[in-house]
Amino acid sequence: MLIGKIDYINLLPFHLFLKRYIKSSALKQAIESSKSYPSKINRDFKRGRINGAFISSIESKKAKSIDLGIVADGKVLSVLAFEGEFKEDFHSKTSNALAKILEINGEIVIGDKALKRYLAKESCIDLSLEWKKRYNLPFVFGLFCYNKNPKYFKKLAKAFRKYLKKSKNRAFIPTYILNDYSKKTGIAKKDILFYLEHIYYVLEYKERLSLKKFLNYCHRNRL
Repeated sequence: MLIGKIDYINLLPFHLFLKRYIKSSALKQAIESSKSYPSKINRDFKRGRINGAFISSIESKKAKSIDLGIVADGKVLSVLAFEGEFKEDFHSKTSNALAKILEINGEIVIGDKALKRYLAKESCIDLSLEWKKRYNLPFVFGLFCYNKNPKYFKKLAKAFRKYLKKSKNRAFIPTYILNDYSKKTGIAKKDILFYLEHIYYVLEYKERLSLKKFLNYCHRNRL
């Protein structure tokens, strides 16, 4: 089963889990070579090039899924609108739609590059925080979807939830991994850990309600 990899810090705990969970070196290498940004992973999933991945919420409505996602309850620090005219980030259709729903203008920036600008104290609006203020709900940026072998992915989800519970979500990130991500992104190790405190992965009632609300808005507004 080929799993798509979004190479952002927000999925670092999941990638560490996969390294332990998957035993095949060939599959690990295939996953690594499939890594990309969210909208590219969405296209690869739709075309069947990958069998499972965290798919942008806006693209997940008709897909089979498990109760794992990329979620923030309040600030997310990496989906931001910076001052200026409205400009979409082509990496994430979900974030662009969220900005339109919230009627927020500015340059939409996501991922590690957004986090870096946030840490540099650039003036910005956190879209997840604005959603929380308006609806008192967390926001689901991505949902883990699959297109074949449901037993495999349900088993994977169960194992990941167990891993999260054991590790308290992200406590056991090895120093060498933090060093690698810090060098690659230019973000300090302490800031990576601080950022990950704002992300979680298990969907329950409020998260599913929020996702449904967002998808209904997108449908009504043809986003």
